Amino acid sequence: MTRTTETTIEADRDVPIVRITREFAATREQLFRAHTDPALFARWIGPDAGDTRIEHWDARTGGSWRFVSVHDGVEFAFHGCFHEVRPDRIVQTFTFEGDPDGVALETLWFDDLGDGRARLRTQSLVESFESRDAWLASGMESGVNEGYAKLDRMIADGAV
Repeated sequence: MTRTTETTIEADRDVPIVRITREFAATREQLFRAHTDPALFARWIGPDAGDTRIEHWDARTGGSWRFVSVHDGVEFAFHGCFHEVRPDRIVQTFTFEGDPDGVALETLWFDDLGDGRARLRTQSLVESFESRDAWLASGMESGVNEGYAKLDRMIADGAV
């Protein structure tokens, strides 16, 4: 039995940070694998209406990545560097290539809650409050929620 949980997306008042928290009916190891295995990542990231193509993926400390999301024939590319990759945490940069100066520093924590459950916490630090607010206004919330729903289904189906 899976329990659907809500995703919490918060904008910090004092620092241009977006924080996202969500629990999953998955182990910490499954969540980590879903974020580091390129074939799995491509299946769940982003909104339902698009497809993701991995161009480069080297999920290790010092590695880098690039993927392209395609929505209605329009491509949106993203890239970054993995600064630290370990089973309980990933630190990476994140850049939308449509805004190449807008580099975010992201930290993802994978918290073991026991009983086959884990919590994913993310924090994205951007350059300004304007950039943060643009992220929030971009439709990111629906992409995050739809992506995590896909990840839930993959976990339930044993794909992760």
